[in-house]
Amino acid sequence: QVQLVQSGGGLVQPGGSLRLSCVASGLGYDLDEYAIGWFRQAPGKEREGISCIKKEDRGTWYEDSVKGRFTIDRDSAKNMAFLQMNDLKPEDTAVYYCAVDLLSALYCEGHSGYSYWGQGTQVTVSS
Repeated sequence: QVQLVQSGGGLVQPGGSLRLSCVASGLGYDLDEYAIGWFRQAPGKEREGISCIKKEDRGTWYEDSVKGRFTIDRDSAKNMAFLQMNDLKPEDTAVYYCAVDLLSALYCEGHSGYSYWGQGTQVTVSS
């Protein structure tokens, strides 16, 4: 049974940083073989994709509003994915989700039908 367990959310002041973690277990392949996506859902809004990393780290994508502030990466040896979030803004307040899926190495941007999802973690940016 695949599980993605998230941690690292919380309350932070504008301009602050948080690092979200996502630990995968039960995957059929090394985490390196999976595309990883990070999504968020703010109150009253639809879930949106904000970043993804292709299998074998063959490229990354960032949504415009987080580009230059957020960084996605993974530690396949530890079956972990990360989202480093810097210069956080109140509009970044949302529940954040990690997700993994087996995708073509040429593709992750725009994919939302990930097979496995984390439980979500709340990020609140407020003074």
